[in-house]
Amino acid sequence: MIYLQIFLLVVSFALLFKCADFFVTGAVCIAKILNVSRMIVGIALVGLATTAPEFGVSVQAAFLGHPEIALGNAIGSVVCDDGVALALAAILSPVIIFVNCRLLEIAGIFLLSIDVGAYLLARNGTIGRLEGILFIVILCLYYVFIVRGKNLHLERPTLGQLKIMRVEPSPPSPKWPALKKPLFLFTGGIVGVIITSRLVIWASLHIARYFSISETVIGLTIIAIGTSLPEISTAITAALKKEGEIAVGNIIGADILNILWIIGVSSVVNPITVDLKVINFTFPYMILIVTVMLVSMRLGCRLGKAKGIILFILYGLYLGLTLTFFG
Repeated sequence: MIYLQIFLLVVSFALLFKCADFFVTGAVCIAKILNVSRMIVGIALVGLATTAPEFGVSVQAAFLGHPEIALGNAIGSVVCDDGVALALAAILSPVIIFVNCRLLEIAGIFLLSIDVGAYLLARNGTIGRLEGILFIVILCLYYVFIVRGKNLHLERPTLGQLKIMRVEPSPPSPKWPALKKPLFLFTGGIVGVIITSRLVIWASLHIARYFSISETVIGLTIIAIGTSLPEISTAITAALKKEGEIAVGNIIGADILNILWIIGVSSVVNPITVDLKVINFTFPYMILIVTVMLVSMRLGCRLGKAKGIILFILYGLYLGLTLTFFG
């Protein structure tokens, strides 16, 4: 039986990367057609789509009374996104990943602020419904800011252009017909990513239980890695296609969503109560790796192989400490 689970795990990985290829292709085409910054697409659209597995698993875990899995999955996914997904994207990318430093500063400061804020709220061992509602409201305001910030950069027509527009109306925009194929690739890709990710999680859980791994460790490592596979596959695929900015935006967006959206909704469904030992290890380590990620990208507004290796080493240290403290 264990050999069947391992076989399914390998097959699911292969399918996952193919679906991610369609997904990234669709996202890049949408960005080009709509003339939208790739990093904004990564933060607002790709990040929301690729965190669907984390959302489903954490909310279900909270509802079923498994707070360690709900919180561990969300926090572990942030660490995995930064230390594995983005690290591998930087290491495997054939070119240096250049970063939009202005967007990085805005999104980065926001990400670090909510990480610290969430830790302060969780230091009593519980994230209740009020905190969850607060997280969701902050996320909504953040998206409004991102969208309005994008619109501020659109060029306004002059008075002369407005007169011409009144006299001779412009033909319908050709953008929507051109969006059909990219939207199909994007939607089909993310559906495939979610389905194959679920297969990976299912197989991983059976393998973990076979070797008698604790629930806390499962949430922080096995499930976190499993639900982060969309981010990992998408980031690597984007990097290999020389679309590194999509990968960066996706990871930052996913990190924000893991805190505000996934922990927020999970705690609204069922207040999350976890041992303080778990809280005081997971949150500080998450803040550490997020800080290293943001600082490394801000230096030179680029992300190269050396910085990727540093992030990957930090994730290896995280796995070792997790197994030491909770194994």
